[in-house]
Amino acid sequence: MTHHRYATVNGRTLFYREAGPADAPVVVLLHGFPTSSFMFRELIGELAGDYRVIAPDYLGFGYSDAPPVEEFDYTFDALADFTAGLLKQVGVSRYAIYVQDYGAPVGWRLALRDPAAITAIITQNGNGYEAGFVPEFWRPVWDFHRDHTPETEAAVREALTPDSVKWQYLHGEPDQTLVSPDTWHHDLALLSRPGNDKIQVKLFGDYATNPPLYPKLHEFLRTSRVPVLAVWGANDGIFAPEGARAFAADQPDAEIHLLEGGHFVLETHVAQIAELTKTFLVKNLPAPTHI
Repeated sequence: MTHHRYATVNGRTLFYREAGPADAPVVVLLHGFPTSSFMFRELIGELAGDYRVIAPDYLGFGYSDAPPVEEFDYTFDALADFTAGLLKQVGVSRYAIYVQDYGAPVGWRLALRDPAAITAIITQNGNGYEAGFVPEFWRPVWDFHRDHTPETEAAVREALTPDSVKWQYLHGEPDQTLVSPDTWHHDLALLSRPGNDKIQVKLFGDYATNPPLYPKLHEFLRTSRVPVLAVWGANDGIFAPEGARAFAADQPDAEIHLLEGGHFVLETHVAQIAELTKTFLVKNLPAPTHI
């Protein structure tokens, strides 16, 4: 059973989903844009038989608090701060991370701050290499970071439109009828809350702080030899499959699987991804035997 919980971290309320044995190895699921822990609703049950699974909503996302930008400085450092605070509050000090999209910059920050805490990495279209960026998609984000103007802001705001959110779910999927419209309508409802557009624009502007962290991430992978599983929608129009393959340069034992799908390949391949993840975790993060 999945529990739906709230915790107060630094005076703000964070929502998170939790399932699995309390004494089992922990897997933390870190969601992407424009979604929330909702994206893991099926995967949680698949993993919870042998692992304690925690899937938070970042501040400004899902059912967590979303203070206006006039009251809170939204950055990826701040999202990582609150995620770390939540994990500390629920008694988690060592854990595997499953990262997708925005989950990658949050997860990389957690790993670089406390390398010994990370037991394994599963990256599902969670980028960590320059090679992963699809230039056509990212050009407006880089332009906005370099020069905040009404024109560059209008370009990144396109990502908040119904057509763009729907595109993230459907692009690259061979059979789009397998993707439930509930996904993008759920995301759009939360994005449409008053002031949330400003939160997302603020994070678009901060995204350029992430690639400069990549060399430190690569050093962490080389020196720690932390187990890595890269399972990727090969038709992703945001993070190309070269981003998955690149992990092998710094972690030669990385397992890399390219699936016939897009950015949210979990929506159409949850059973396959769950099996790959469980096999990987059993090998690298054995669960305790429950009698």
